[in-house]
Amino acid sequence: MAKTVKVTMPQLGESVHEGTISKWLVKPGDKVVEFEPMMEVETDKVATEVPSPVTGILKEILAADGATVPSGGEIAVVELEGADGAAAEPKEKEPALEGAAPQEADKPAPETRPEPEPEPEPQPEPEPEPGPSGEGDKTETGEHRYSPAVRLLAEEKHLDLNTLKGTGLGGRVTKKDVEAAAAGRATAPAEQAAAAAPPAPATGAAPTPPAIDGDERVPLSRIKRLVGENMVKSKSTIPHAWQTQEVDMGGVVANRNANKAKFAKQEGFSLTFLPYVVMAAAVALREHPDVNATFGGDAILVHRDINIGISVGMEDALVVPVIRRTDSLSIAGIARAVNDLATRARDGKLKGDDLQGGTFTVNNSGTFGTLFSYSVIAPGQAGILTMEAIVERPVAVEGMIGIKPMMYACFSFDHRILDGLQAARFLVSCRKWLESVTAETPIY
Repeated sequence: MAKTVKVTMPQLGESVHEGTISKWLVKPGDKVVEFEPMMEVETDKVATEVPSPVTGILKEILAADGATVPSGGEIAVVELEGADGAAAEPKEKEPALEGAAPQEADKPAPETRPEPEPEPEPQPEPEPEPGPSGEGDKTETGEHRYSPAVRLLAEEKHLDLNTLKGTGLGGRVTKKDVEAAAAGRATAPAEQAAAAAPPAPATGAAPTPPAIDGDERVPLSRIKRLVGENMVKSKSTIPHAWQTQEVDMGGVVANRNANKAKFAKQEGFSLTFLPYVVMAAAVALREHPDVNATFGGDAILVHRDINIGISVGMEDALVVPVIRRTDSLSIAGIARAVNDLATRARDGKLKGDDLQGGTFTVNNSGTFGTLFSYSVIAPGQAGILTMEAIVERPVAVEGMIGIKPMMYACFSFDHRILDGLQAARFLVSCRKWLESVTAETPIY
C-alpha cells in the first residue's frame, strides 16, 4: 500500500506564526515535486511561493484558498512517490481521484477531515449586496469562520460575508467568491450601491468621508494596510526626535566617478551613492553601539550584529529588506546586497527572513530630490538615517566661495534610547566617514 504524508504550513519567518493560502498552484491528482512551488502564501510580512517538501501525488487539500493556517498546521495529503517500492501513478491513471476533486469542492468535507470545528451546510445563495463590515464580526463565533484575507477583501469591497455562498471546501467563502460577488454588484442599480455602508476604519485611522460625484475610492492593499498599522504603532509608542547635518560629498562623488564604469562592467549593474551611506552608517554603528539597540521597557537591548534595513519602494508600497552583518562587507559588497534585495523586492521574490532581524534602517528618499525627510522609526529600532539629494551649491571654504556637491543627512531617533548628544555623535561619525572618502578609496 502506498505511503501518504501530511504536509504542514512551514515557518515563514522568525516572528511569523501563521500564513494565509492565497492560491494553490496544484490540485488533487497532480504530481508535486520536492522544492518546486505548490502554493502561494501571504503573511503579515511578505507574500511568497512555498515549495513542496516531498515528491508524490497530491491526494487531498486540507486547507483551501483563503484559509489561514498556523505554522505546523496540516494543509495537504501527499502520496509519496516510490513508497513501498512502487512509484506513484500519474493522475490520468486514477480517474476516481479526478472525479472526486470537484465534488469535494462543492460539498462539505467528511467528518474525518482535520478541521478544528465542523461547518454547516452551505446556505442558499442570496443576491449579493453590500453591508456594513461590522456585521462580519459575528462570523468569529457564528455559523461560518472566515480567513483574515477573506474578511479584509470583503471589507475593501463593502460586502457582507453572510450573504455569500462559498465554493471552497466545506462551503467556505474564498477570495474568489468575494471578487465574483463584487464584480456582480458593479452592475447593480445605482441606488443599491448608494445604500452601501462604509467599511470599519483600520486601527488608528479616521473614517473615510463619503464619496461624491467624480471621486474614486481606492481600497487599501494588504501591504499598505499593514505598513500603515506599523507606522501608527511607531508614532504612538516611540518619542521621535530629529537631527540633521550637512555633508560634503565631493570625495564620494569622485570615488564613484572613478569606479562606476569598471564596476558596471564587472558587476552588471550601476554603482550608486546608497552603498556609501550604508557603509557610513555601519561604521558609525560600530563606533556607537548604543544606536544599534532596542528599547525594552526596563532595559535597553544593545545588538551584537549590525543588520541594516534598506527602504525599497515598489509600485504601491514600501518594504525594508535587511542586509545582515553589514559591517563585514565592503562598499562593493553592500552594493551587491542592495541590488539583490531591491531586485527581488520588485519581482515579488523576497522571503520572510529577508524582512526580519533589522537593527537599523537607511532610507534613500533623496533619489527623488528631497532635501529634508523626518522619517518614521521602525518599531524595535533606535533610529533611521535618511540620505537626501546630492546638490551642487556654493559653500564657504577657508574664506572663499566654492561649488560643492552637498547632502543633508537626517537622523530620526528614539528619545527613550538616545539623547541629543548621543545622536549628534552618531551623525558626526557618519559625516566624517563620508567626507574622508577620496577617489582612491578602495571599494572592494
